[in-house]
Amino acid sequence: MPSETPLEGISQKDRVAFTTSISGPEPYTLGYDSIKQNAVPCGALTKYHWKSEYIYPGTERDYWLYIPKQYDDAQSACLMVFQDAELYLGPDANVPVVFDNLIHKQDMPVTIGLFVNAGDKGPGSPLYGGSDNRSLEYDSLNDQYARFLIKELLPEIKQECSIVDDPAGRAICGISSGGICAFTVAWERPDIFGKVVSHCGSFANIRGGHNYPSLIRKTATKPIRVFLQSGAKDLDVIYGNWPLANHEMAAALTYREYDYKFIFGEGGHTLKHGGAILPDTLRWLWRDYPKHE
Repeated sequence: MPSETPLEGISQKDRVAFTTSISGPEPYTLGYDSIKQNAVPCGALTKYHWKSEYIYPGTERDYWLYIPKQYDDAQSACLMVFQDAELYLGPDANVPVVFDNLIHKQDMPVTIGLFVNAGDKGPGSPLYGGSDNRSLEYDSLNDQYARFLIKELLPEIKQECSIVDDPAGRAICGISSGGICAFTVAWERPDIFGKVVSHCGSFANIRGGHNYPSLIRKTATKPIRVFLQSGAKDLDVIYGNWPLANHEMAAALTYREYDYKFIFGEGGHTLKHGGAILPDTLRWLWRDYPKHE
């Protein structure tokens, strides 16, 4: 994972854990709905660059905007945000292709995709070090990253296209620290984002994420739908055990009667499993949302 591969401060024990979890064999491959189909209209993917002057001053990042072929200015589209943009645009997930196929089959609504990289300058990860802003943005339990999306990037994309105001029509997704980030955004601002997908979510003690199961149990149920994925070979490092942390999250969501789904497989700390099941994940996530006529 970006900024979570071995860095200068990592112990030998954790180096071995990372190597084993990130590069070990997994039985997952992409299916039909993740492969380009000749008869399916293709959306447009455009790359942009952003320098933050407000929420994360001085940081810069690339982001990409996917607009489906079916998008019409006369009707607002749904929105789905992805952290660690290039992972989700890459071959382990092929998100724009999945969107093309599912929107074409009306298995999900017409949806704009916003793919965002982490900031380039920052304190790195606690203990492990580094020099980017990913851990600060993704692992922190506050509303700062949500405000970054709401105050900085969403106004930009609204200049290109119209998106729904309904939080049930807005989803956010990420892997590892990007997964806990997705949950934090919806947890802090359920009035803006009502759907969450977390792959191998880092609900561990990096910047306090291990507190979420207790917070969920002690807080009135929020109007968010949550999808969690992890695997038996997910990380077990100084910050915590990812399989156990995700099971704790699922148990807490069950206790508070959230609309959630937890898929636990046999993979490691990668997007291979999450990418393989992404089409079915999106069908579940958007199952009752009105489709465009």
